[in-house]
Amino acid sequence: MAGEKDREKDKEKDKDKIVDLIQFLNDQVWCDSLTVNEIKTFLEYTELVNFKSKEIIAEIGEVGEALYLVISGEVTLYRDQQSSSEVGLIKEGEIMGEMSFFDRRPRSVRLEAAKKTQLLKLSRSMYQRLRVEHPYIAVNLLEHAIVSLDHLFRRASHDVSTFANYLYALGRK
Repeated sequence: MAGEKDREKDKEKDKDKIVDLIQFLNDQVWCDSLTVNEIKTFLEYTELVNFKSKEIIAEIGEVGEALYLVISGEVTLYRDQQSSSEVGLIKEGEIMGEMSFFDRRPRSVRLEAAKKTQLLKLSRSMYQRLRVEHPYIAVNLLEHAIVSLDHLFRRASHDVSTFANYLYALGRK
């Protein structure tokens, strides 16, 4: 009898988690045009994964076999394996791992949980199924990945421009 009650409590907790995830995704820009049922469908293709602070999510040199959406917490990007050269921070609601996932080239940064972090993981095989079975959802995700990469490119361009202006100004003295 006690085991049955525990299973019922676990089922309720799982339902609550799903409702929370649906609400979270429903508030994300890339889901604006998706219905609640489409968001539920998307969740069927993903896996919820948890990382402790400082835990490595993906390493430099690996080819991305999954892309991730940050549900809670933050992920720091490092350009070396000693975690000494921070190059970025991925926050709640942002996508990560999309560059290596789509171009199938080795990662150029290490992904490490900055604090306790929960991610929604979409593996390559599940993405391929999603593309075929629910192309509208896959296109929304792909467009979000493109926007994410565009933001990354613009930030890097701004940083390079600022640095070049600084160097140019030093050379004029």
